[in-house]
Amino acid sequence: MGYIEGSDRDQQVFFPEALDDYVRAENPVRFLDAFVTSLDLSALGFQRAIPNETGRPPYDPGDLLRLYLYGYLYRLRSSRKLEQETHRNVELIWLLRKLRPDFKTIADFRRENPQALKAVCRAFTLLCKQLDLFGGELVAIDGSKFRAVNSRQRNFSRPTLERLLRRIDTRIAEYLRGLDSQDTQDQAEAGSATPSAADLRQKIDALHTRHERYTTLLAQLEASGETQISLTDPESRSMKAGASTEVCYNVQTAVDAKHNLIVANDVTNAPTDRENLSAMALAANEVLEAPALNAIADMGYYSGPEVVACLDAGITPTVPRPLTSANAKLGLFTKEDFTYDPADDQYRCPAGETLTYRFSTVEQGRGMRYYSTSACSTCALKPRCTRNKESRRITRWEQEAVLEAMEQRLQAKPELGTRRKAIVEHPYGTMKRGMDQGYFLLRGLKKVRAEFSLTVLAYNMKRVITLVGVPQMIAALG
Repeated sequence: MGYIEGSDRDQQVFFPEALDDYVRAENPVRFLDAFVTSLDLSALGFQRAIPNETGRPPYDPGDLLRLYLYGYLYRLRSSRKLEQETHRNVELIWLLRKLRPDFKTIADFRRENPQALKAVCRAFTLLCKQLDLFGGELVAIDGSKFRAVNSRQRNFSRPTLERLLRRIDTRIAEYLRGLDSQDTQDQAEAGSATPSAADLRQKIDALHTRHERYTTLLAQLEASGETQISLTDPESRSMKAGASTEVCYNVQTAVDAKHNLIVANDVTNAPTDRENLSAMALAANEVLEAPALNAIADMGYYSGPEVVACLDAGITPTVPRPLTSANAKLGLFTKEDFTYDPADDQYRCPAGETLTYRFSTVEQGRGMRYYSTSACSTCALKPRCTRNKESRRITRWEQEAVLEAMEQRLQAKPELGTRRKAIVEHPYGTMKRGMDQGYFLLRGLKKVRAEFSLTVLAYNMKRVITLVGVPQMIAALG
């Protein structure tokens, strides 16, 4: 019994098969081709969408867009790898109609069209809305760190630069003492293991050069007002990423709960998520146009002004309160142990005493109210309550009622925390592990935002292809 055999490579065919026969009707490349054809590339802002009347003809930006969409869909982001695939990948040969742009042309297209690429991502998001793939009732918001094109060794903070300068000063002092010893003894007595005076001077000159470089970087850092300076990608920042610290960008997504599709995305270089809640919720609602959208996020987004901004826009946020009280670490009563009475505007302490309003002030742009009682001096629980010699004070934000209402919503639906993880962390896992796109290839916020838009677009396409299928997606394009 023999084996299954292929066709004879030397066999001549009078009527060769059409290239279209190699691409099935359900192949995603057919949707990529139809999707790009449906776009108004000039309105989206692509360069050379309208070719010049004179000069060398450029590549159609639609063809280069098709190439990139295919690449991000199938883990091919490098311009050199994409060029390589145009020579041997049958699907790409079909998609580009045998065009073979070089890697420089491919790389320049992505670099020159950041805003247009973001617009393409939004166009597909609107197609998802047309297919009724968004629930429009609940979105989960979260951030994740994606590595930048900048190593940790080329990122400096003020403490790091000051430490390096002190270390250099110490080394220079050691080498200068070595030169002094060279001057007081004969070179022959020093032995071959001792560096020569010429070697020491060479090392001292190298250290002076490094000292001057770090001093210049420190001056640039102080002049900029930033806390860090990165040399390869100036807009990237050192951030805590899991158990280690990497030079990253902070990626933000808002994910609809119905099918875990990303509704809105952004990239920042802020190490924390604290200031991003309202921006992401508003961006999601701009697409969903939901009458009563609910937004959930983890405690990293907890911020009173951000919560108020969501409520003012008609969005109901739910964010757990982080336990950041210094008293908790000392084993003392925290603010949660005091009960607020809104009717009388006063707090009741664990000892049953009443803390009344004393005065108001403005701290970091927020109006704060202070409450205290004179009963602390004779209270038996004072050692467990405060280290203040006079009395325990409670501060209350003027709009803290909205935070208390949010805490009640979370207590009424504790399952929201688990549901949030299932909604919003799934896309990040797919991007980083399944798609190998947990790092950026471009530099600068403007360009990495465009690159992340391509990643989001590829993720959403994968989901929709699974949910709907290619023929129905093409039919939705009209």
